[in-house]
Amino acid sequence: MALDVVIRPAVEDDLGDIAAIYNHEIANSTATFDLEPPTLDYWRQRLAGREQGDRLLVAVDTDEDVVGYAYSWSYRPRPGYRRTRETSIYVDPSMRGRGVGRVLYPALLEAMTLAGVHCAVALVALPNPGSVALHKACGFEHVGSMREVGHKFDHWVDVEWYQKILV
Repeated sequence: MALDVVIRPAVEDDLGDIAAIYNHEIANSTATFDLEPPTLDYWRQRLAGREQGDRLLVAVDTDEDVVGYAYSWSYRPRPGYRRTRETSIYVDPSMRGRGVGRVLYPALLEAMTLAGVHCAVALVALPNPGSVALHKACGFEHVGSMREVGHKFDHWVDVEWYQKILV
């Protein structure tokens, strides 16, 4: 089970911790296909959101340190997709396997539901058994696979799509 964490909306002061978690993944994993850390303005945009279903939540420990975050963002720029959001979740490497994602992700999905989002979609780069297990535990279903669509660390990476109908 998760350590003592609180899930709450992110605030400006959290952005440095969020960026540090993400930058670790850029440098060390294929969980993201970014190759360079995004600017602080990128994270400010995620914090502000553009649409009603955009959310950025954090999991903080008893010291108020960010130990994970999850966000929803536009799936595609066309108006017909406005009630579909793509989700992302990242947990600090030192906190993985402790249940942080299992409390953080449902909180994001609930916030999205309350905002009227109809469908959540997520892309998982393979292999990533922890992320696959988390998505399935949170009610996502596997809806497709694509071979060799990502390239990082000098090799091709397969991805799987997951989706969850919310309302």
